[in-house]
Amino acid sequence: MSEILVLYYSRSGATAGLARHVCRGIESVSGVAARLRTVPPVSAENEGPVKHVPESGAPYATLADLRETQGLVLGSPTRFGNMAAPLKYFLDGTSSLWLDGGLAGKPAGVFTSTQTQHGGQESTLLSMMLPLIHHGMYIVGIPFTERLLSTTRTGGSPYGASHVAGHDAGPQLSDDEKHLAQILGKRVAELALTLSRASRR
Repeated sequence: MSEILVLYYSRSGATAGLARHVCRGIESVSGVAARLRTVPPVSAENEGPVKHVPESGAPYATLADLRETQGLVLGSPTRFGNMAAPLKYFLDGTSSLWLDGGLAGKPAGVFTSTQTQHGGQESTLLSMMLPLIHHGMYIVGIPFTERLLSTTRTGGSPYGASHVAGHDAGPQLSDDEKHLAQILGKRVAELALTLSRASRR
């Protein structure tokens, strides 16, 4: 059984909602399972240490999760057109995987959530791709052969799945956003299987 790591940071619940639909897409592919993980918030020194186990939701990710899985789908809310600091902090600690090529040759996709349609979704998705490219991962997007990319009035991008919360900042995903997140997960899972079979030949 191949596993794909779905790693995200979420504050309002929208990015976590996308992560769950990415997992559904992954698990729609026979022989592939999703491993759902999150990262802790970054806190200032005077706020005290971060708890080692979250009070609820997915467990915190470790470098072992990245090493043991056959692919990665990374998610973050948008912070001024960039990924959120907690996710970047985690990725900044992956140099040992870079040194030994632990992620090289694995497929990866990205997803995000913003409050507004023009809140920096695409630049955030691109910002998450950069460290993955440095790790030698294969970047997977959503092709325009998926008709929803041309018809959706909510989230969705060729760079990855996304959600537009609107002014109410709600975590409720549209049907289009759910479907595109599932498509992204499915595409990463299918490529992981293809690469795994090719390596056994």
